[in-house]
Amino acid sequence: MAKVLYSATMSLDGFIAGPGGDMSWLVEHLGPNPTVDELVGRIGALLVGNRTFRGDDPYRGTPEEGKPFGGAWTGPQFVLTHHAPDTPVPGVTFVDRLDSGLAAARAAAGDKYVNVLGASVARQCLDAGELDEILVLVVPVMLGDGVRLFDRPGGTNVKLERLGVTHTPQVTNLWLRVAR
Repeated sequence: MAKVLYSATMSLDGFIAGPGGDMSWLVEHLGPNPTVDELVGRIGALLVGNRTFRGDDPYRGTPEEGKPFGGAWTGPQFVLTHHAPDTPVPGVTFVDRLDSGLAAARAAAGDKYVNVLGASVARQCLDAGELDEILVLVVPVMLGDGVRLFDRPGGTNVKLERLGVTHTPQVTNLWLRVAR
């Protein structure tokens, strides 16, 4: 059965997007990353938040715009939203419930990962006890404001186990398992 993985690139101060969902800060930090390159081949489906799906794209204005992992990955995407577009989007299924969306993504992924994109969907998966692993690419920049990797007003204590730490000149990769 597919494991559920939340992957995101994060500033040192904990933001995965700048104010208003701005991802342009990420462009200068993109580069070869063997950890991500290996992961891409192990992803069977994406579970994507609506804001992430419709949001800013670090590849805006390039041929890779709108393509997951800059075009390195293709496959079924399931977007969690209550506002599906009237016009179908090829390769994308819009779902309005986490449980049914996750079930469909797992079925599509087979024995590969369901990769979660979007902080809100990742938090919902964690709350539902469905998040297995987290891969955070920490880049050497501080944004000061924006969308946090994990945000829970009032706080919480989520126990994580380190699976691995690797480095490239641009990022530090932290691979973690959610302790149960």
